[in-house]
Amino acid sequence: MAAATTPRAQLARVHVAADRVIRTIAGLRPFRPSGFVVRAQKLDTKTVIHNYGHGGAGITLSWGTAQLAVDLVPRDAARDCAVIGCGVVGLSTARLLQERGFAPVIYAREMPPLTTSNVAGGLWEPTSVFDHPMVTPEFRAQFTSASRIAFRRYQSFAGEPYGVRWLPLYSLARDRAYTSPPPESPNFEVEKLYPESGILSAGQHPFDVPHVHRRQTMLIEPAIYLSALIRDFHTAGGRIIIREFASIQEVAALREELIFNCTGLGARALFGDTELTPIRGQLVFLLPQPEVNYCMIGPNIYMFPRHDGILLGGTFDRGISTIEPDPAITQRILADNGAIFNAMR
Repeated sequence: MAAATTPRAQLARVHVAADRVIRTIAGLRPFRPSGFVVRAQKLDTKTVIHNYGHGGAGITLSWGTAQLAVDLVPRDAARDCAVIGCGVVGLSTARLLQERGFAPVIYAREMPPLTTSNVAGGLWEPTSVFDHPMVTPEFRAQFTSASRIAFRRYQSFAGEPYGVRWLPLYSLARDRAYTSPPPESPNFEVEKLYPESGILSAGQHPFDVPHVHRRQTMLIEPAIYLSALIRDFHTAGGRIIIREFASIQEVAALREELIFNCTGLGARALFGDTELTPIRGQLVFLLPQPEVNYCMIGPNIYMFPRHDGILLGGTFDRGISTIEPDPAITQRILADNGAIFNAMR
């Protein structure tokens, strides 16, 4: 990894203080150690195409896995179809189906802002998707393809209407320098997507840490983006029906012959996927700072500047299902982020 040759960036300091906190929330990532699922299954006379289990990268990979899922549609499939789930994966799948001439109906227990996708940071970063020892060559190919497709698609949404913008991402480390993923890693090809990627010298950044890497990526703001997808879905003639499915038999009873399962964690109970594991993440929002125009990932913390507030995070609690915010975690997130920003030069 070559060092960057740019001068020191002038970055605004994030004002981290307890009295600037405007809300604290927690959400559950639908994690599978072997990675997300995109595959077709016969259910009586119906075809079910699964598209779930994205871990911490549902927003990031949504357009990519949506395309992989839609590519599995049988050639003789009817135009009327069903999408179960109204999070970012369900909405992306439904929009892509509309673009290909299908007439999807979304069935969902909840709509934004009550979906898991709303409790997300929104950085384009395919992280927390799998455990490396569990990855198969087949999944690696899917992961690489989904990442490339999604990275390109999000570029077309850049701008205020969709809440997508390019920002520099600073990755900070205290113990060792940033290294590119090795060729055997599923992230090897993904790393090549990021423009202006390089290691910074001490004179090129204001952070008081020995190792800093910078690259350009996109920040997707869930509240703006999900609302825009729903608007586009309705404009194209789509319908959303509020309905909860208690069993796979109720899914099989739908009138549509082609069904897309985009239920995230719900697929554990509905389709018996016991590999699905909740990963709890807690977020702390500070008052907005429009002058902050960069993202930061540090040791067990991160910061994304959104219109709805400065987002601070840094938790990955495997197997924890409660979404009640923990005050002790809030204090740790504030303290660790404060230590980084208060020490900026």
